Amino acid sequence: MTSSDRSRYHIAALAKGLQVLSLFDGPTLSLRTSDIAAMTGIPMPTAFRIVSTLEDLGYLERRHDGSVQPGVKVLTLGSAAMRGSSLVQLSDRPLRLLAEATGETVNLGILIEDRVLYLARLRNADLVTANVHVGSTLPAPYTSMGKVLLAYLPQDDLDRRVTDASLPSGAGPNAVTNMSALRAQLEQIRRDGYAVQDEELAQGLRSVSVPVFGADDAPAAAVNVAVSAMRRTNADLHGEILTRLRETADDISTRLRTH
Repeated sequence: MTSSDRSRYHIAALAKGLQVLSLFDGPTLSLRTSDIAAMTGIPMPTAFRIVSTLEDLGYLERRHDGSVQPGVKVLTLGSAAMRGSSLVQLSDRPLRLLAEATGETVNLGILIEDRVLYLARLRNADLVTANVHVGSTLPAPYTSMGKVLLAYLPQDDLDRRVTDASLPSGAGPNAVTNMSALRAQLEQIRRDGYAVQDEELAQGLRSVSVPVFGADDAPAAAVNVAVSAMRRTNADLHGEILTRLRETADDISTRLRTH
């Protein structure tokens, strides 16, 4: 189907509705209708009708302050999409084997602008972290998966995605606080081929991550092993854990290329 054919079947109202839903990314939990109109350029009366329709259908929910947030139906769609993703399906067995071999928490994530979206998470019962689950997003510069994926970006893409605003407050004690420090980290990560997060996301949490490569030989995702800083030292992440992690990433990469 050509682009002109696709244009013939374009439904403007549906496109605007999806545009509204796409505003609710990781950091944005709720919006007023006036915010939606301003952010999308959709006229206020049209924005009001779209929000009302999405609310009636259960895709948006009204909060006590008059703003709206994603409803249960959006969460259901997102969960189904992630479960049905070929990347998630192809990664399932390698991730489970890695979790069994290390006895630690294992995660799979992708880069969405300057944040990491968690697609799979096999959690060790004694890992104490913030409330992270499938569908969560976290600032990429504070996570091992985020840093390893940022490190492989072309420079112009990196500059577009990551700014000082990508380094919010409230991170762990060892988190980078400026772009210069982050760029130095990313250069080293690109040379090493893996990234370590040492109490940068949160105190008491360490992790190591490597990229998963797709058919185009570019990183399609990242996989990590997350550990408690009370049980595992930084050095522990560079030994057998890293070896098994790389084997897992190679397995997933092979599955993606031959799928």
